[in-house]
Amino acid sequence: MAFEGLTEKLQQTFKKLKGKGKLSEKDVKEGMREVRLALLEADVNFLVVKDFIKKVTDRAVGGEVMESLTPGQQVIKIVKEQLVELMGSAPSRPVFSSSGVTKIMLVGLQGAGKTTAAAKMAKYFEKRSGKSPLLVACDIYRPAAIKQLHVMGEKAGIPVFSMGDKGKPADIAKAGLAEAKKNGRDVVIIDTAGRLHIDDTLMAELKEMKEKVVPDQVLLVVDAMTGQDAVNVAQAFNSRIGIDGIFLTKLDGDSRGGAAISVKAVTGKPVKFVGTGEKVEDIELFHPDRMASRILGMGDVLTLIEKAEQSFDQKKAAELTRKLKSQQFTLDDFLEQLRQVRNMGPIDQIMGMIPGINKGKMGPMEIDEKELAWVEAIINSMTPAERNNPSIISGSRRKRIAAGSGTRIQQVNRLLKQFEQTRKLMRQFAEMGKGPKKGKPGFPFI
Repeated sequence: MAFEGLTEKLQQTFKKLKGKGKLSEKDVKEGMREVRLALLEADVNFLVVKDFIKKVTDRAVGGEVMESLTPGQQVIKIVKEQLVELMGSAPSRPVFSSSGVTKIMLVGLQGAGKTTAAAKMAKYFEKRSGKSPLLVACDIYRPAAIKQLHVMGEKAGIPVFSMGDKGKPADIAKAGLAEAKKNGRDVVIIDTAGRLHIDDTLMAELKEMKEKVVPDQVLLVVDAMTGQDAVNVAQAFNSRIGIDGIFLTKLDGDSRGGAAISVKAVTGKPVKFVGTGEKVEDIELFHPDRMASRILGMGDVLTLIEKAEQSFDQKKAAELTRKLKSQQFTLDDFLEQLRQVRNMGPIDQIMGMIPGINKGKMGPMEIDEKELAWVEAIINSMTPAERNNPSIISGSRRKRIAAGSGTRIQQVNRLLKQFEQTRKLMRQFAEMGKGPKKGKPGFPFI
């Protein structure tokens, strides 16, 4: 999970600061020393860390903190504000051409995830902006690269233009643009070739394509898991061909997250998108303020709500509210809610967006992907009558359900207890008016 190591270390440091009624200059500097080490261990650029710590310390040793009734909270507030500024202040939203076709050229090293990023962006533009994208396959060197783009395009439901591996990439890109205009496609995303490392041949080819196609945006795709190497690659591509922004892939797999924090400060170019999983839907617009909240363990409720609104069926959400208020919430409804949560993305990411919840702990339950699988197996092993009225599940029924689902009786008991706790909690929220309203999605277990 992104930033996990950094978040834990920062939370430990802030806990010490919050535990003190008043903070001295020495307390602040000791805290900032720990923050500095945490950032360096997260692979944040050394010069970026040095500048960041100086700015935070200069503010934290002033009257703003020293005279505050909650000095520890004030330090955290300052750290968050500086983190947001460091990563770009405001999200860099996609800009579309006011007339004609918007051309986006994706560049980067081999293995960074350009092809998957192209499909994710196309799906994002179609779903969020109502656009009609076309993917163009210009990687004629990597074996099966063209086939991969076709497969990803099919998964995303986006058409792909290709001309095989014999033509020049710049000519293929121009032909793809003509195809888009002919078929009324208003966004063209060009998947270019990468190399294992930066070389003159690659740069010359990309420059030629840029001159012929004149893209509206050149986005560099970099692997977040490569840490500072990602920042160095961004510097090199920016100086050689010029880029407009960055797509960070595999942010879900990087427990350090240094590239996300450093790259804007080092290159001056904003992170525009982040990849958060393997599915074509696993893409987010990069919000510096939300990312800062995640890094500091404060959650990210806005992104969570957006994910829920995309994943949850509004009619089902309204029906759920009705059932909760009339006390008709069954194990079938419980299972449906679990499945809708799974559609939102990996559970550890969803948990990380909820303030105050850490490492998969949620309300009365502790959840991980394995537990969701056995919960589903247990419920599927019940009869319709048992799912509708769990109170009839006796000891012998529990034994049968455990045998049918390949689980233990203790797991069946735990699920039934969790279900009852969840039902009570959700009913309270629904009755208080905090549950789903007007077709808006509700959150299970909250």
